[in-house]
Amino acid sequence: MSHIIATFFYIGHLRPAPGTWGSLAALLVGFAIIHTTGFFGLCFAILASFSLGWWATAAQTKGKVDHDPSEIVIDEVAGQWISIFPLAIWPQQFDISILYWLLAFGAFRMFDITKPGLVGWADRQLGPLAVMLDDVIAGIMAAAVIGLVMFILS
Repeated sequence: MSHIIATFFYIGHLRPAPGTWGSLAALLVGFAIIHTTGFFGLCFAILASFSLGWWATAAQTKGKVDHDPSEIVIDEVAGQWISIFPLAIWPQQFDISILYWLLAFGAFRMFDITKPGLVGWADRQLGPLAVMLDDVIAGIMAAAVIGLVMFILS
């Protein structure tokens, strides 16, 4: 079960760039979550993905040298869902919101790949919490960008 969770239903085995595939899958599932269960559904999904992701990552990396194998993408799922948080709070018409969804994807991937500031610090830490934390911080940074752009353009 921990492998299914850690790889987000085996999405983490897609190549190349499993983190990008995981983020894209999370974006699509996040869209469905927001449009079926709304703000509270997304909040629950974020908390569940973080909690279960921490557990699954610990189980999958126990006794291994690599503390953050590329097939573990549940951290990207949690971070990507955090990045779309402003879209659950402040819904837009579809023709406008699609740009925000793409921006959320791009901003999250940019912060996750380049690892500026606290994202890089968290990435350099060891253990399953650190695996989750760098993507959570990248998600928060992307959500801040989305919220600021939405505020400026409204």
